[in-house]
Amino acid sequence: MNTAIAAASAEKEINRLHEEVVRLSADSKQSLLGALAAAWKAGRLLIDEKERVRRKMGPGAWQLWLEERFHASARTAQKYMRLAQTVDDAAELQGMSLRQIYFQLGIATEPKSRLESVQVQPLPVRIRLAGKLLEEVRPCLDARFATAEQLESCRRDLRPLYEQLRRLFEAGPPANVLKKAGIVQVN
Repeated sequence: MNTAIAAASAEKEINRLHEEVVRLSADSKQSLLGALAAAWKAGRLLIDEKERVRRKMGPGAWQLWLEERFHASARTAQKYMRLAQTVDDAAELQGMSLRQIYFQLGIATEPKSRLESVQVQPLPVRIRLAGKLLEEVRPCLDARFATAEQLESCRRDLRPLYEQLRRLFEAGPPANVLKKAGIVQVN
């Protein structure tokens, strides 16, 4: 008897969940269509506004207008405008996601998550440090800003590093590099 009650209860829950899936799916489709229509309408308005701003304030004013008045990125505005330029009626968008439409139109999109993005290995520490060192040294190298004293100070501070790096680059075959650079002691 308990088995029959459990089976009936499970059956009831399964069907309730199925009805919920159908309802939520329909709601989702309506929300998606609403989002697509809103993106298309925003694109139409952005196109008109861009023309108005350029006509009244000049071509350079559009970017400033976007930064000050549009609550999303310039890239998003470009996508909306491209969508509106390419599709004549928002009803044509039915049944597709915004991402799918962008793909069909050749509009680049960012990955949904970090998992979908290209994994880039971090630069080795020596390269990051070399970049930082170059940023620090750059003012010394620019004769317009560096005085003779500043230049001499940079040379004095960096002389030991220069000597190590010079030996590294002049050492020849890789087997001798560490020995000649004085990094590894010869026994």
